[in-house]
Amino acid sequence: MNSLLLDKNPEDTRVVVAMSGGVDSSVTAALLKEEGYDVIGVTLQLYDHGEAVSKPGACCAGQDIRDARRVAEAIGIPHYVLDFEEIFKQDVIEDFADSYVAGETPIPCVRCNQTVKFRDLLERAKQLEADLLVTGHYVGWKMGSNGAELYRGADHGRDQSYFLFTTTQEQLDFLRFPLGEMTKDETRVLAKKHGLPVASKPDSQDICFVPDGSYADVVSKLRPSAFKTGDIVNLEGEVLGQHKGIVHYTVGQRRGLGIGGGPILYVIRIDAKNNQVIVGSKEALERPGLTLHDVNWIGAGESLPETGVTLQVKVRSLQPPVDAVVYGEEQGKARVEFKQPHVGIAPGQACVFYDDDRVLGGGWIAKEET
Repeated sequence: MNSLLLDKNPEDTRVVVAMSGGVDSSVTAALLKEEGYDVIGVTLQLYDHGEAVSKPGACCAGQDIRDARRVAEAIGIPHYVLDFEEIFKQDVIEDFADSYVAGETPIPCVRCNQTVKFRDLLERAKQLEADLLVTGHYVGWKMGSNGAELYRGADHGRDQSYFLFTTTQEQLDFLRFPLGEMTKDETRVLAKKHGLPVASKPDSQDICFVPDGSYADVVSKLRPSAFKTGDIVNLEGEVLGQHKGIVHYTVGQRRGLGIGGGPILYVIRIDAKNNQVIVGSKEALERPGLTLHDVNWIGAGESLPETGVTLQVKVRSLQPPVDAVVYGEEQGKARVEFKQPHVGIAPGQACVFYDDDRVLGGGWIAKEET
């Protein structure tokens, strides 16, 4: 049994490493090469913004592709660049824009993992006759009695499991995450030890296709209608001001509303149909529960029990898990009831299920309350 838990010698085990050009995936490739695995590096070209060639914080274009190639050459592995630009545009960028137009707050990194990486890249890895697809995500992986299991990364400050909740059992069996037990500092040390040319490269900070952090600029090019002005109203329907397009607002926001002079107000919900932003007090943000669609379940049994199961859930990537009871429903839906009212619940975000550190799946938030 090798370190990737396959009953083969490393030299007989072909692995495809998804190389973004960053430190994490580069160290992953270097570690596996050092152990004697048959490593193939694959980098995805996802978009082609000319300014991304030299702009720090971007990824998957320009300089990052060249960095991945430099690392591959340094550690002596073959490297391929796959043009997934059209797939990425349709499944991630267009979805991102549509979600904002619908008054939601999207998470394109989850969509990218769900489609481009763990659907399309994974299939390419199989075409390359690989035994496994390996990534540099900070998540844990263990073999359980019923197959592979997904866990939070050992360093909870770096844990990326929230962004992998759509991973299916079949995909999880074919994936590995060697950095799951490491901290970022430990990864940096290994990068320097192996003399990788990206050892001091800064982390990506923004969504890859929004390297300057301006989501609105991207949406404005794809969906100009999202910038139609409309009313900001309170919960009683009283008009308090005008908004500059619903794309600029998200649930829980309190800055930049342009309706000062009274009590502090927060965005409670966004009514895309009527082009309204509804505001209210902080207390009005509290929700006893929520409903989910497109639920992915990788816990015990074929589906989430309709009788309910007590778990911990996260409704934002940086928030700690909270106690809740989750009830499975028909057509891939679920209902979540919090033990204590929760705030900051935005349609379009994800609700991820945990049993302590184990990830049991999750779903997309469809509406704010049960």
